[in-house]
Amino acid sequence: MEFDDSLLIQRSGAAAPEAEDTQRVTLHCQQCHTVLGDSLGVCGEIQCMDSIVCIRVTDDVVVSDAMESAHKGEMANCIYSSLKCRGCCCAVGKVLHSAPPGLAAVRSMFLLYRANISCYVLNHSSMVKASTLTFDMKPLRENMKKVRQQFEVQLDQMSLIKRRLVDGSVTSELLK
Repeated sequence: MEFDDSLLIQRSGAAAPEAEDTQRVTLHCQQCHTVLGDSLGVCGEIQCMDSIVCIRVTDDVVVSDAMESAHKGEMANCIYSSLKCRGCCCAVGKVLHSAPPGLAAVRSMFLLYRANISCYVLNHSSMVKASTLTFDMKPLRENMKKVRQQFEVQLDQMSLIKRRLVDGSVTSELLK
């Protein structure tokens, strides 16, 4: 599983927006509407667990001191702590401490239950259930290609300026 912080969020059934059109959301407890996080902390989703994966959440997400283990289902052989909303003590997710290889990539990340989360979509000024949004991830490889291309363009521009400086063809006006 590859994660990346550039998050594409879309309404179910809609075409994937371009990176410039990425919608920003805040994540809220479904019961009391306490803010639990935002889209800048979201890495993606785990559909089979119906969870949103976050690298950071607000202080209103309380991590239980008790560790539990699962023996069945997607979380078989995992050791985790429950996450609760500080506002209403509602269960909002889990954080994995130990996991088999298939879930190792999300160890120490916050898994928020989509069913217990509402999202305020900033661009639309509307509150929607998290289950109506898709938290797609772009593979890191694609983003690295784009960054590399941008870097190469910048490097070419810098090399050109350096050559002009060495040749003396750049005036002091261009350097200001």
